[in-house]
Amino acid sequence: MTVDREVIGHRAARDHTALRPLPKAPYVVAQRHLRHVGKDCLVAFDANLYSVPARKVRPRQLVEVRATKSQIILHSTVPDTNGDTLLAMHHRAVGRGACVVDEKHWDGLPDGKSSRTTTSDVPPQPRQRGAVGEEARSLMALLTRAAAVRVEVGRRPLSVYDELTGTRPFTTHPAPEEPS
Repeated sequence: MTVDREVIGHRAARDHTALRPLPKAPYVVAQRHLRHVGKDCLVAFDANLYSVPARKVRPRQLVEVRATKSQIILHSTVPDTNGDTLLAMHHRAVGRGACVVDEKHWDGLPDGKSSRTTTSDVPPQPRQRGAVGEEARSLMALLTRAAAVRVEVGRRPLSVYDELTGTRPFTTHPAPEEPS
């Protein structure tokens, strides 16, 4: 028994000399999640909404949420021209259903008083759509190239599945009795 205590004491003394002092700044634990930006420049996280600047994001853009115990920090997944990714910092909401908004973030959103429906300075280009027949032909060409077209599919009546599961909802045959 004394041999074990001596070994443990020797190891403990060696471990204590190897330990470094604690850092001055506390270690911040943060959760990191990816979320999409809504049309209203709000990002949903933990059943709450947090705003991001309308001029720096677009709807459905993916942003990174870094959540600490007291803060929500929103970063873009792509750096801007200056190399920055920080979009917004908010105090973390307590509870659920809160909407934490910085009113300045909504600058640039359409106000509903004009026909403007986007924050972009470049007008959206109309989609070029071919004839419906053309789309159908390209889809058929894709399907005929694929190996899935050549797969034989077995066909059987639905009653087979009723037999397998032991349920016969639309049959007149009584269900088999279960042994007791």
